[in-house]
Amino acid sequence: MYFECELKGKKYKVDVIEGRHNWKVSLQLEGQEWKHYDISKNDYKSAEEYVSFLFEGKSYLIDVLGQDTEYTVFTRNSFRTMQIYNDEMLLHRSLKKGGGMGGDTILKAGMPGKVIEIFVKPGDEVKSGKPLLIMEAMKMENEMRASTDVKVKEVKVKQGDSVESGAVLIIFEDKK
Repeated sequence: MYFECELKGKKYKVDVIEGRHNWKVSLQLEGQEWKHYDISKNDYKSAEEYVSFLFEGKSYLIDVLGQDTEYTVFTRNSFRTMQIYNDEMLLHRSLKKGGGMGGDTILKAGMPGKVIEIFVKPGDEVKSGKPLLIMEAMKMENEMRASTDVKVKEVKVKQGDSVESGAVLIIFEDKK
């Protein structure tokens, strides 16, 4: 399971793979290298709405409350509130921003997917809300739209391309 979270202004990427005897947990703080951990299922217990496990010789009791993207986690005698985005939430957040992650001069893929159709070419002036391309992600076709009036400088993908999360799809002219 892959998700991203934000805690105290820091952004993390998290990947959890469940094996027969353990969980492989990988964490990446934005701008740093991935760190990998193994958590044994022998050191894990679940009761009612909380979990308890041993990690690196320390005992953790964790209780999580929340919904949508905001969660409060209680562990080690303190509460921490964080935003958690799974693949679906990352896609929806990306689409709410006008079709992609990135600044005013680029359109990036919010998650891995396949470019189905491209509606623009270099030199095109596109009004806010108009479609730029369609990308298939999570078995859904998603129309990515311009979040503001833009002029297309360069299209970095072609129809049929498979792209990773964060890949630059379209570059726009700088607004001056």
